[in-house]
Amino acid sequence: MYSNKVMDLFKHPRNIGEIKDADAIGKVGNPICGDLMWVYLKIEKNKKGEEFIKDIKVKTFGCVAAIATSSALTEIAKGMTLDEAEKISKQQVADYVGGLPPPKLHCSVLATDGLKNAIEGYKKKKH
Repeated sequence: MYSNKVMDLFKHPRNIGEIKDADAIGKVGNPICGDLMWVYLKIEKNKKGEEFIKDIKVKTFGCVAAIATSSALTEIAKGMTLDEAEKISKQQVADYVGGLPPPKLHCSVLATDGLKNAIEGYKKKKH
């Protein structure tokens, strides 16, 4: 049912936890399946003056696919500028994990929504 990559990310999730002095936190949930996710970002400026994701961590309460996609998201987004990270699609996340069964595609949406929620909150706080 799940790819080897999904199972690896579920059994050995990456970047799990909280960033105590996070610059941004995004919280999302899916009331249908009960999955909850928090995305923590540490943001810095690169040499060009662009803001980028220096560190990213997630806390996920959910199914195998929710944990795997949130972990995958951290691997994809770390080091990206905020503009690049905002463009990460659910399909990118699903492809990164080797595909998801159709009933579990919403988990990749949850992960990308959590990241976008954190970035939007950060931008609003700054301006």
